[in-house]
Amino acid sequence: MIEFEWEQKVKRTEAAALLRELADSLASDGQLKIERAGSELKAEIPNELEIGIEVEVEDDETVLEIELKWSRKRNWMS
Repeated sequence: MIEFEWEQKVKRTEAAALLRELADSLASDGQLKIERAGSELKAEIPNELEIGIEVEVEDDETVLEIELKWSRKRNWMS
């Protein structure tokens, strides 16, 4: 199993830039590259994948999760 997890407090504009970077990777060649906190993950993303969006609103916190899922058949490179 390969797991990459990164969490950090950032400004809204920084979060938007990261999402844009991921979206550009998806739209162009499907080569996803994530570099954060001294770790790097690369993955090939196929033309078809599953996407899910979940929003949880509690008293003092809102969580938005965006999940992309695809078959692992030779897609992961570490």
